[in-house]
Amino acid sequence: MRTRTTALLIAAGLSLAGCLDQKAEEIDPNLFPADYKKEVIETVMKLLDDPTNIREAAISEPVLQPVGGVPRYVGCVRFNPRNYNHDYIGLVERIGYYYGGHLNQLLKAEPGQCSFATYQPFPELEKICLGKKCE
Repeated sequence: MRTRTTALLIAAGLSLAGCLDQKAEEIDPNLFPADYKKEVIETVMKLLDDPTNIREAAISEPVLQPVGGVPRYVGCVRFNPRNYNHDYIGLVERIGYYYGGHLNQLLKAEPGQCSFATYQPFPELEKICLGKKCE
């Protein structure tokens, strides 16, 4: 009985070892985020109370920056959004972190965190429209 159990354990171990030989698809963490504007728009639409009628929108192209000692693509966006009452709240700045060519996080930027950013107008963000009138 003991020999049979040992043989089964060895067979199971060998079959599992075969799984280790298969390489998982490797992702380049620093792949340039080609669709960064589209992904920022989609994320902003989910973050804001009212993502329509945004003003003063600007975005920086992602650049490699050290993040926790590791180079990653980072980009910034700033804009003047509205709240639930449709009042403008003032210019806000967010920093986006990219991994594998995709936006991973879009966080509120701390003062000076986007000092590297070279902003360009971002009219696509100002054109967000929701509802039937947009179609």
